[in-house]
Amino acid sequence: MYERLAERRVGEALADTPVVLIVGPRRAGKTTLVRKMGDSSRTYVTLDDHTVLEAAQADPTGFIRGLDRAIIDEIQRAPDLLLAIKKSVDEDYRPGRFLLTGSANVLTLPRVSDSLAGRMETIRMLPLARAEIEGKSPSFLDRLFGGNLQGDRGAIVGDDLVRIALLGGFPEAISRASGRRRQDWAHSYLTSVLTRDLRDIADIEKLTDLPKFVRLLAEHSGQLVNYSQFGAAIDVSHKTGQRYVGLLEQVFLVSTLQPWFTNTIKRIAKTPKMHFLDSGLLAAVRGLSFDRAKADRALFGSLLESFVFSEVLKLMIASDQRLTPYHFRDQQMREVDIVLERDDGIIAGIEIKASATVRSNDFGGLRTLAEACGDRFAYGVVLYDSGEIVPFGDRLAAVPLSSLWG
Repeated sequence: MYERLAERRVGEALADTPVVLIVGPRRAGKTTLVRKMGDSSRTYVTLDDHTVLEAAQADPTGFIRGLDRAIIDEIQRAPDLLLAIKKSVDEDYRPGRFLLTGSANVLTLPRVSDSLAGRMETIRMLPLARAEIEGKSPSFLDRLFGGNLQGDRGAIVGDDLVRIALLGGFPEAISRASGRRRQDWAHSYLTSVLTRDLRDIADIEKLTDLPKFVRLLAEHSGQLVNYSQFGAAIDVSHKTGQRYVGLLEQVFLVSTLQPWFTNTIKRIAKTPKMHFLDSGLLAAVRGLSFDRAKADRALFGSLLESFVFSEVLKLMIASDQRLTPYHFRDQQMREVDIVLERDDGIIAGIEIKASATVRSNDFGGLRTLAEACGDRFAYGVVLYDSGEIVPFGDRLAAVPLSSLWG
């Protein structure tokens, strides 16, 4: 069993908060974690059981009245339970009363978005980080903001790096022996998410067209979003295309990355980027095999950017630093793939390069970002396919990609 980076935060929250909700993709390991953290005094119920689900939907208040110190799995299937939980918690505010999981972000639903404000802590849990797979305690984010990154003699590079990016982080996919079997799992998973999980949270007019829509999104992972183009692929409007992307975000298939901008730089792109949250699923949707990824570095580069983005999000879950991710691009096409802004305004930048060679002009976006931020700029790195750290000026360096989980 993997040690999960979210476990410490969940334990801390249960000690002082009445309701703790773990949200993330289906099959990411949420149930395994809550069953591990639960003890004999906690009742476990899952809303994937149709009998239990019908009882919860028929009488939410009565269902919750009979529970205390409970684990409720897949809460998005009966979101009205959150209103009943609010009433129960208002009457008895003891910490740790309810531990919930959700495979969709129920807090975006209007009828429940404010129901547990101040009573519940929400913790996101994504598929396995590389650090979790290797049993390491990652320190990358602390080292990045501290400017004390280092090389990695045991760096994963070349073909092994390609394999890791294609693997993704879903435990069941990782356990399969071949790339073909992992892709079979990924396609089955996507079918389940698109036909089942989305129905739990919304009415979809063109449900049968969603696989085509997802394939188009996969081709544009790591690029600026174009909702009109996305919608046109299945003959729906810009607004409907935007809604569908939002719904796929709610079930943690994709994530949009907002632009970072400042008044000190004119003409900054203010369009978000879109990434798949698991590089293994992305590779499956794109039909990207090891041989294709190895032969075409451009194809691998777009996959690698989404892989790194997801890894950074996973590290943020465990970090004591409060960070918000963005991307940066100006009208001269100088860009930074990931901009991390700390709650005190300090900035760090990450550029991703699927190459073993880094040149000075690869730092153009980071230099622009550093100049705009001044003293607020902590450090900027180009992550690349090597084990050596190479300084490229003040607060800039080329850094091994495997530093992410070192």
